Formats: sequence, structure tokens, C-alpha cells
Amino acid sequence: MTTLVSILIPVLNDEANVCTAYYRVCAVFDGLDGYEMEVIFADNHSEDRTFDILSEMSAADERVRLIRFSRNVGYQKSVLAAYRAAQGACAVQLECDMRDSPELIPQMLDQWRQGHHVVYGVRKSPPDGPIVAANRRASYALIDLISNDDLPRNAGEFRLTDRHILDELRQIDDQSSYVRRLICGMELSQIGFDDDRQARTAGASKRPFKALLSLVIDGLINHSLLPLRSASMISTFVGLSTFLLLIGYIVDKFIFGADWLAGFATTTILLLLSMTLNAMFPGIMGEYIGRIFLQSKGLGRPLIDTGLNGGHTPPDHARWSPDRARIEAAEWGG
Repeated sequence: MTTLVSILIPVLNDEANVCTAYYRVCAVFDGLDGYEMEVIFADNHSEDRTFDILSEMSAADERVRLIRFSRNVGYQKSVLAAYRAAQGACAVQLECDMRDSPELIPQMLDQWRQGHHVVYGVRKSPPDGPIVAANRRASYALIDLISNDDLPRNAGEFRLTDRHILDELRQIDDQSSYVRRLICGMELSQIGFDDDRQARTAGASKRPFKALLSLVIDGLINHSLLPLRSASMISTFVGLSTFLLLIGYIVDKFIFGADWLAGFATTTILLLLSMTLNAMFPGIMGEYIGRIFLQSKGLGRPLIDTGLNGGHTPPDHARWSPDRARIEAAEWGG
């Protein structure tokens, strides 16, 4: 019995890359026993011949599935749609420009068979310019710093995810999703492997600085309460500083007999107290809004890795078949 693996490839104006990506993935699975593939191309409303090429490809090979959006919905939404459409026992996200080698998929499947729910590539020698590489590392470090989840450093989008996670992603309704964090936040068994990225086979980056900046903002706002809690933190700091200043004024005035300018200390302390109160109450409201925010996203639910004596257990990968995958996908409306 074979195991179905979904290959997820987001594309945007990739007419020069889609055929190469398809043939290299096919070559990998032609040499794999016990596996079969489906390739899901998520076309983010390409304006070149990408859609025409993929349409011909899907007509010639039923293993090729195509999702095309009515407009450019952004990289994260297109990727999330591909994950939701996956019918396999696991899914591998792959960039169309072949910077991550499909030839590493057998290694990822071996790690998956060992019980890991997520297998991700760790970039060892990314062929980016020093400025781009530094900006990317700084962005991920900042997101990791303020996020409640442990995001792996130097890990990109090249990853394998288990069916257990794919089913959870189907339940998430997030209008500004950050897929990498969603997967990391599920806290199931995850492992990385060395991935020496290659130069692009053709084309240029589809994610300019503006897109990277938007990704950072989504990562900061969508997955952390720190921006909301900043009001509470500021009010606490200002309130403590005001209290210390008041103590210092009293000691200096009544013990050391300092001659303060009339009204200066009183006015200063009242202003600082007013700032403290103005920041404190929005901070308290922010704590409640933050909890509503997290609840509305449906994030942070505990996932059961293993259950005994009737507890929930993830699907048995060794017995997973394409027919079983399609039946479960149909139950989800896929």
C-alpha cells in the first residue's frame, strides 16, 4: 500500500520555473518505493503564462492540482490555501524557484517516519546578499523575541508537515495568517536538517522589501500581545518613577531643606501621575482585548500527540492510503 504525499508549490509569474519544479519532483518520486505524490500549485494570480502552462500540465497529469486566486491575495494566504487542500498523509512545501532541493524530500520522509510531525530545513549557506540575509535574520529574531512560540532560527518555508497538523490548519480562520508561526505554535515534535540553498533556476524574488516588512508586522501583531501590553508596561515604569521622584522630593525638602522653585515639583508629579493613569486604564483594557483577540483566532489549543486506552492518537502513517486521505478530505469539505 502506498502513502500519498502532497507537494505544495506557491507560484507567482513563474512561467520559467514551473516545468523544472514539476519534473524534478516527479524524478524524486519515481525513485521512491511505497509513495505516490500529488502536486498542488497555488497560483497567486500570475500575469504571465504560468496559469496556461499549469492548466496543460494538470490536463496531462491527474496528479497535478491547480488553485488559482481571482487576485493576488499575498504569499501567506496562498500557502495556507494549499495546506488546506492537501489530501496526503503529509505535505511538503517547496518553492518554485528550486532554491530548496526536492532531492531532500526522501530525507524528510525518513525523519517523518521516525515520528516527527514537522521536518524543516535550516539554511546553512543562503546565497543571498549580506544586506538581505541580515535583514531576514533580524526580522525573524525580532519575531522570535516577542512571540510566545519558539520559532526555529534560519528556517525557511521548506518543510514537511504531518496530517495531524494539516487537519488543524483546516480549522483556522485567520485573515492575516503567518503560516510558519501557526505550524510552530502547535508544539508537536519538530526537527530540523541542514539545507544548503541553491541559486534560483530562473526569475527573481517575488517578495520585495515591502512584502518582508508586511510579514514582520503580521508576525509581531498577530502572534504577540506585547504591542497591547506596552501601555501597561509604560504606565508601570512611569508610575514607579513618579513614586521614587515623590519620595526624593519629600526627603530633599523636609530633611535637607532644599529650596525648590514654588509649584515646580507639584506640577511635575501631577503631570507624571496623570500620564500614569492615562496609560494604565488603556493597558488594563488591552489585556482583556488581547484575550478576546487570541480567543477569536482559535490559537493555542492543546494538541494531543499520543493517547492510550481510548485517547486520541494521530493517524497511523504506515497504514495511511490515498483512498483514506481522500475520504477524510471529503469529510472536511476538501
